[in-house]
This record gives sequence, structure tokens and C-alpha cells, in this order.
Amino acid sequence: MKIQNKIIVAVMALFLSRNALAKLSVFACEPEWAALAQELGGDKLKITSATSGLQDPHHIQARPSLLARARRADLLVCTGAELEIGWLPVLLQKTGNPKIQPGQPGYFMATDFVKLLEAPTKLDRSEGDIHAAGNPHIQTDPRRIGEVAKTLAQRLQQIDPDHASDYASRYADFDQRWRAAISRWQKQAEPLRGKSIIVQHKSWVYLEHWLGLTEAATLEVKPGVPATTSHLAQLLGMTKTSPVYAIIYAAYQNPRSAKWLAGKSGLPAVKLPFTVGGTKQATDLFGLFDDTIARLTGAGK
Repeated sequence: MKIQNKIIVAVMALFLSRNALAKLSVFACEPEWAALAQELGGDKLKITSATSGLQDPHHIQARPSLLARARRADLLVCTGAELEIGWLPVLLQKTGNPKIQPGQPGYFMATDFVKLLEAPTKLDRSEGDIHAAGNPHIQTDPRRIGEVAKTLAQRLQQIDPDHASDYASRYADFDQRWRAAISRWQKQAEPLRGKSIIVQHKSWVYLEHWLGLTEAATLEVKPGVPATTSHLAQLLGMTKTSPVYAIIYAAYQNPRSAKWLAGKSGLPAVKLPFTVGGTKQATDLFGLFDDTIARLTGAGK
């Protein structure tokens, strides 16, 4: 009987130890949210990202490998605001994972927790790829990432209460380091305030709002509509009469139009990482903005 009791105690101890070591599975739609989850959860989380820094997050296929990872997820962390509208609803439907469906604690859309810019007054698809809730590219402003971090840390505590104190502690540490970094980046970027830029896609409105940049034009004719020869010619004419600091494009975008206009106008074409992994220097969230600010300020030298 004593031996049997010892076996039961040993089995229970083994079960409890395994349960304690089990990691919360996080499925992030974009690298920035995978990186943020890593900051907040550390070794308590097993994190996967559906996209890389060199992929367009608008256009992803719900591949079998993504479905398999989503089926095992305890928490889904995505941008929202229709950024993933072309593939996420299909993925959620096919996974059959009840934990990460809309309305559940495991469903987390970052844009639900910040104020969005460029919300359209009317929806007109003839104007290109318009997002009904507003511009979804909030990750280009670290202040908004900070807002998301607070609510994501709370969500992790809700889903995994056994490690709530760990998530709270990691958030407090991240928040302190993040605020200090934002102050440093703003000082470094002060010479950019008031500068006018041409962008490839309307991906940078939050960066512009944060740093005081002015968007003079886009290389795309309309959001999602590639540049035409006549449109580029008009932009070239504009650069001759209006001061423009630089032409900006994201690392995942084809730079052909940006480099053509740069070659004709003499303006610098600046590749920005856009998200974690977009460049070799953008290895995490801090590296993302270190490199972004360095590339932007370096364009004028």
C-alpha cells in the first residue's frame, strides 16, 4: 500500500511539473507581434510568426503549415483592422481551434486597443485598398506598440494566470526600457521634423505622425495600385518644384519605382525595415527603430 501511494505521489508530481513547464503557444500574424510577445513572455511562451519581415502581410496564403501551427495555438496575436482580411478568416475557419476564434480570450487584435488614423469617411473601392477602420500599420510608431504591450500583457495574465506575476514583471521592465528608447529615438530624429517624403505605399502614416514628417505623395497611384509611367513622370515634375527629403519604401516591397524616381530626381531612396526582420539590423523591436531612425537621418548626409 505504501509503495502504491508513493507511485501515485510520484505520478502526480511528474504531471504537475510537466504542467508547470508547459509553454503557452502564441501564433502571431506579423513579426512585430511575435517580438512583442517574446519581450512580455520570454521562456513562458512558444511563439511562431505567420509572416517574415520580407513578406507583404496583406497577401499570405493559409498554407497547411500555418494551419497546423494555428491549431495548437492558445493565443492569436494579429494587427487586425482588415490587414489580414485576405487570409486570416480562412485560416481561423479551417483550424477549428475554439481558443483563438473572435470573441475568445485567445483572439487578440492589436488595432482594437489604439486610436487609428486615416479612417475613411466613406468606403469607395474605386479609391484602392481602403481599410474601413483606418490605417492598420500601427507598428511604425513605437508609442502605439507601447499601448498594445500593456493590453497584451494583461491578456497573457488572463490566459495563463499561473505565470501572471512573470508577465507583469516582464511588462514593467519592457515598459521602462521602451519609454527610455522612445525618448532617445525622438531626440535622434529631431532633424527630420517638417521634412517632406514620398512613400511607396501608405504604410508610414504613424511614423510620419510620430516624427513630424509630411507625406508629399505616394508612388502608388492609389493604395494597392502600382505606379504607372505617367504617375511617376508627374512625381518627377513635383520634385523639381517642391522640396522633398527622401523616397521611402519598405524592405518587402519591390524598389524599382523608388529607385527609378531617385535616379531621375537625385533624391535618396531609403529602404526601411517596416517590421522586425526587415533588415539585418532589425533583429528585435529595439533594433527595428534603431535602424529606422539611423536610415532616415542618414538619408540627408
